[in-house]
Parts: sequence; C-alpha cells; structure tokens
Amino acid sequence: MSLFMIVSALMSGAVVGALLGLFGGGGSVLATPLLLYVVGIHDPHVAIGTSAAAVAVNAAINLLGHGRGGRVKWPCATVFAGAGLLGSFLGSSLAKAVDGQRLLLFFAAAMAAIALSMLRRPKSEGNPDVHITLPLMLKLAPLGVLTGLAAGFFGIGGGFLIVPGLMAATGMTLANAAASSLLSVSVFGAATSLNYALSGQVDWPIAALFILGGLGGGALGVRGAGLLAGRVVLARRLFAVLVLLVAAYVAWRALGL
Repeated sequence: MSLFMIVSALMSGAVVGALLGLFGGGGSVLATPLLLYVVGIHDPHVAIGTSAAAVAVNAAINLLGHGRGGRVKWPCATVFAGAGLLGSFLGSSLAKAVDGQRLLLFFAAAMAAIALSMLRRPKSEGNPDVHITLPLMLKLAPLGVLTGLAAGFFGIGGGFLIVPGLMAATGMTLANAAASSLLSVSVFGAATSLNYALSGQVDWPIAALFILGGLGGGALGVRGAGLLAGRVVLARRLFAVLVLLVAAYVAWRALGL
C-alpha cells in the first residue's frame, strides 16, 4: 500500500464520516466513488464491500453522538433496522452476481435518485414527540425490508430511503429521521460487508484507514448537525448538487466514455 493510498483513504474516510454525521441519510453515498477514483481500488465489488464495512462502523459511531444529543427515536429506528436486515443480505447477494461495470451504472442511477430525494423539501416540520405504536410498526417493517434490499444491492447505507421512510411512516421531524436513520445505515452496511467478505471482496486495511479517518470527520459532522439545525434543508440541497455531479462522473467512467 502506497503512502498516497494511506493518506487518501484517511481523508476520504474523514469526508464520508463528516457527511454521515451531518446529514445521516445520503451521507455515505460518496464512499464507493472515493474508493474507486481517489484511493485507487480497481474492482467495483471490492470498493462496494469495503465502503459498506467502513460506513457501517462510522454510522454506528455517529449514531452514539446523535443518541447523546437526544435526536434518535430508538424504538422506531430499531423496528426499521431489524426488518431490513434480511433484505440487505438478499440485495447484496444479487449485486455480487452482477457485472462490476453494470453495477456501477446502477450505482450511478441510485446516486441520482439520492440527490433528487435530498432536493425535496419536507411537506411538514414533523412531530418531535413521536412514540412507537402497533400501527406505526406495521408501517415501518415493510419499508425496512424494501430499504434493506436496495441498500444491500447498491452497497450504500440506504439513508436516502430511510429518512423519508421514517418521516412518512411516523411523522417525525427531519432532524430526528436523519439521526435515527444511522442505526439502519450501520446494520445494513454490516450485513452487506459481511456478505461481500464471505466472497473475499473487502479490503480490510483500506477499510480500517477509512474508519480511522471517519472518526474525526464524524465528530465534526455531528457537531455541525446541531449548528445547522435551522438550515439543514439548504445544506442538504447543496450536497445533493454535488452528488448529482459525482453520479454523472461514475456513469461516464462505467460507460468508458
């Protein structure tokens, strides 16, 4: 491993950790492109498996910070994550059978969908005092399974689906949904990386560096989330524009243009 790879993996991890801490949903979407085009991993499946492992750990660390801040709705988050666990295993198994370049095209499409979802303004501010009920559980569980399936297939945390899913099912606020989504991001990422690891498609040294970089970035992101509480929609929209540009680049590289 060259010095450049070590430094770039640390810096890339810091960027993704900060975005996860700041936005929750959608924050991990740049992990695979960074591993491919900055760090220098050549196999798309290895990049996806490695990013899933690193994002799972970084999301868990950021979750603790949001939990201490009282922004996580634990009962709702637990139902969603538990239901989606099987879906993430199934999705990642399907992805391993897809050609690497074609998988990157699917990934670019998912990135574009993430960006578009982040550009939308929530219809309401939401209820900060949401409590779990049986009707809410019946809404959360099916959404969790479908989201886990998508997260496993695309090798992303799935936060861009988890956040609106939590808001639609429970009526919680955007801030609560972004923080609560990190539990599912961590669980889905762990399941996906484990599945790839069983096929030898995780670069553990790079993943460790990525995680290490994410520790510092995540702390800054969690702190920034509190400071940007009143401007989170604007910040998400600016990030969405960046994601759209990166999606176009990934598609361009995958098509060999």
